[in-house]
Amino acid sequence: MIKKFASITAAVVFGLSLFALAQKDQAATTPNAPSAGAAAAPKLTGSKIGVLNVEMAIFTSNEGRRDFEALSKKFEPKQNELKGLSDEIDGLKKQLDNQKDKLNDEARDKLVKQIETKQKSFERAQQDAQEDAQNQQQEIEGRILSKMEPVIVKYVSDNGYGLLLDSSQPWPRGQVILAGPAMDITGPVVEAYNAQSGVPAPAASATAKPAAKPAPAKPAAPASTPPKP
Repeated sequence: MIKKFASITAAVVFGLSLFALAQKDQAATTPNAPSAGAAAAPKLTGSKIGVLNVEMAIFTSNEGRRDFEALSKKFEPKQNELKGLSDEIDGLKKQLDNQKDKLNDEARDKLVKQIETKQKSFERAQQDAQEDAQNQQQEIEGRILSKMEPVIVKYVSDNGYGLLLDSSQPWPRGQVILAGPAMDITGPVVEAYNAQSGVPAPAASATAKPAAKPAPAKPAAPASTPPKP
């Protein structure tokens, strides 16, 4: 449901940016404190260990649900366009298959060329749409995460946590091998962020099925030239 951040994992993004933010907060509240880059690591006095699915927190927040649903709707016309082109290519392939014994060489080659041209256009349009969608998804993720970071820092500090791990990625790519539900603070963090952001929950009709990120249409299968008699 949730895709990955740009060219580095969410775990790295979260870990580095959260660490930097905590340093910045500590420097801001300490007289004559050194700059954030030179500040010592924040001292967490708690001993609890928690896990947070950062990607899920972003996506299931009211702001995330609102923005990803809007993005999905934005890409619906392009999805329909790609599906129409894919269906057209499939229709031409069926025509070629059904009439291959009736077409002369010139007509058959013309139909094959038409299929190949349309398929190349489809693949280019699909790639462009996918890249555009991914860029906008990453922009939403990054924007929400930057605002969610101080909420996470405050929750961890206020509730006695000394270590927080990101569970967005399954092990072995991610940090967490196993974790019980009692250690997961994703829900409380989302609740705290919703309260701070002031973004209302989506309407009941929109929450029945969470909006998914836009995905490109299924690629058309390559055309093949049937053997000439």
